[in-house]
Amino acid sequence: MLIRIDPASSRPLSAQIAASVRRALTGGELRGGDRLPPARDVARSLGINMHTVLKGYQELKAEGLIDLRPGRGAVVTAAAPRSRARLLEAGHHLVALARESGFSDEETLALVRECLAPPAGGGGR
Repeated sequence: MLIRIDPASSRPLSAQIAASVRRALTGGELRGGDRLPPARDVARSLGINMHTVLKGYQELKAEGLIDLRPGRGAVVTAAAPRSRARLLEAGHHLVALARESGFSDEETLALVRECLAPPAGGGGR
């Protein structure tokens, strides 16, 4: 699995690492039980600090996509469906776009709630 970053991006490197893993999950390149490359190896290959890689891995753990186990490293959870990874990546993209556009977090949440609301005028789906 190849983890890619863009040093010129305004997005933090750790977030780019997490996004790269999410894309690998949604694309089927990674599946439940697969191991991610050791943080030390990723850091060396990308020329970044190992703690930056670990921060990206921690983000994925918080999202329920990987487990971090001493001695085993980072392992994709068996319950990490591709759809969850795809939705998480879309959510991160939405938040980044909203912030770049000057939306507050509250305005972004209101926008999402608006999208979740049934269409005006009834009619159902």
